[in-house]
Amino acid sequence: MSSQDTQNSADALKKRFNAAQVEQLNERFEDSSAQEILEWATSLHPRIALASSFQSQGVVLIDMFLKIHQKARIFTLDTGRLNEETYEVMDAISSKYGANIEILFPDKKEVEDMVREHGPNLFYKGKDNRFLCCDIRKVRPLNNFLPSLDAWITSIRRDQTQNRSEAKKFELDELHGGILKINPLVDWSSKEVWEYIGEHNVPYNKLHDLGYPSIGCAPCTRPVRDGEDPRSGRWWWENDSDKECGLHMSHNVNS
Repeated sequence: MSSQDTQNSADALKKRFNAAQVEQLNERFEDSSAQEILEWATSLHPRIALASSFQSQGVVLIDMFLKIHQKARIFTLDTGRLNEETYEVMDAISSKYGANIEILFPDKKEVEDMVREHGPNLFYKGKDNRFLCCDIRKVRPLNNFLPSLDAWITSIRRDQTQNRSEAKKFELDELHGGILKINPLVDWSSKEVWEYIGEHNVPYNKLHDLGYPSIGCAPCTRPVRDGEDPRSGRWWWENDSDKECGLHMSHNVNS
């Protein structure tokens, strides 16, 4: 069998959803719990995976998903600039659940070329540079990985940012080839997330205890004061409200 025949056979096995099917899923699961959504999602295993950066809502989904399906796939993006506390909770999750976390890395040469041209802390030098860094370290590795899936699961919530306020439980992810995007916690509040963590003794990133409601790369995240927007500690030197790295919306970066 030629390589083209192999690719055609693989493509034939892919399960693709259209807009009408996605709308039907939203109607069917409108009043369903996150666990019920995840139970349905296991029907797509192994061509479905949960994305997690091990923030509070992410570890909640990991706990739920692995209790439903012990072999559920979990993946994360290691940008090379993460906090030590993030690696610690990653290890704690692996140990507690016996999870084999798939770690995605950026292309080594792309990172080296970027740093040589713009410096290691280019993101402080303008928004275009920040978008470029996010693109190389996060977006491209994700884009390379998702074509192997029929669906992916995220922990985004409507109350996190304006850009996410219209998110649905099921979406057709046009950014990533039209695969299914599942957001089981989209209608959860931060209070519900932390109640679940406490009730189920879920390991969590200890930076949350130090005033970090939202955690990204180490140089791009700082704690916030009481009353501040939870994501105001992300890329705090930028003045607008577009606190996104490009995983869930396009910044149209070219380099």
